[in-house]
Amino acid sequence: MGLTLSERQQRTVAAALTILSAVVIVATVGGVFWLVGVFFSRFASVFLPLAVAGVAALVCQPYFEWLRDRLRLGRVLALVAVFLSVIIPLVAFFWFFGSLLVGQLGDLIAKLPEWWQDFAAWAAERAPQVEAFIEKSSYLQSLKSAVAGREEAIVQGLEAVGRGALNAGVSVASFVISLFGWFVAPVYFAFFLLADSPGKFEVQRFLPFLKEETRNDVAYLFRQFVEIVVAFFRGQLIVAFLQGLLFAVGFSLVGLKYGFVIGMALGFLNIIPYLGSILGLATALPLAYFQAGGGLGRVALVILVFAVVQTIEAYLLTPKIMGDRTGLHPMVIIVAIFFWGSALGGITGMILAIPLTAFLVVFLRLAREKYVRELV
Repeated sequence: MGLTLSERQQRTVAAALTILSAVVIVATVGGVFWLVGVFFSRFASVFLPLAVAGVAALVCQPYFEWLRDRLRLGRVLALVAVFLSVIIPLVAFFWFFGSLLVGQLGDLIAKLPEWWQDFAAWAAERAPQVEAFIEKSSYLQSLKSAVAGREEAIVQGLEAVGRGALNAGVSVASFVISLFGWFVAPVYFAFFLLADSPGKFEVQRFLPFLKEETRNDVAYLFRQFVEIVVAFFRGQLIVAFLQGLLFAVGFSLVGLKYGFVIGMALGFLNIIPYLGSILGLATALPLAYFQAGGGLGRVALVILVFAVVQTIEAYLLTPKIMGDRTGLHPMVIIVAIFFWGSALGGITGMILAIPLTAFLVVFLRLAREKYVRELV
């Protein structure tokens, strides 16, 4: 005798199975993310040269195609021309200005304890009412007593942080420069550049075992994924470099100390939307005020440079270079970089954040357009 369920019981069982399926899917996805994170963390030294070479090839692809189409150069000659006219000057640029960046960064960090003392003196001089309030407040008086006598320890702590940050900064700079010294990276770059453009890759040919409808879906996912990834890396990196260069030149011209390193850092941090602007201004404005010869006039000049560069970026660089092709909202990019950086472990996850997010966005688009409507 079969088990007969009422309509309400059937709905209850269906809901329970749906919840169970969702839990299983979430657990499976979490397990996959964990395994992928372990895998990429273990083999980061293998994937980093590939990632760098792939991104560089994506950025240089339009120039490579222009050399072939307009100047009628062969593939090998066009590749040599790209190396001679782009890669070698770019490496020389980073090699020359890398020492300037490291020097300014080290000097900047070494000055932090001195600036902390200057700021404390400035605050005490310009805010006597705060001192009076502290003297009258028993709670704040206790806090002051707890801090009293530890100024030297605080300064020593800042100096230790400065030395550690300097070592970290030198290590990062050395790592960035050494990327171009990996002998395999140029080989990967040449392979990616000489290969067919990803947009022309016919993925259907490699999936004969799938149904035609499934092949078309996979091809759609692949095309959309490549379009988003190429648009982001090709556009955002160029915009970030040009923006950083404009900031560096502008800050240096208005007399901001360490303006070159702050400007370049501000530009490249803007790969993560708004991050460079927030951290850059938080560093540049106090420095413009407290540096020797600084003041409100210097602060106004720094703000003017920031406003001019932001205007150029918003109305010229981004529309001309990127347009609206990524389909990724700035907030999505911020969350994605921090999420994948945590999920996959450090810099590897941050490099892969945009491709992985692009795949999820494309997959959700396909699911919404083709399958979700059929269920509603």
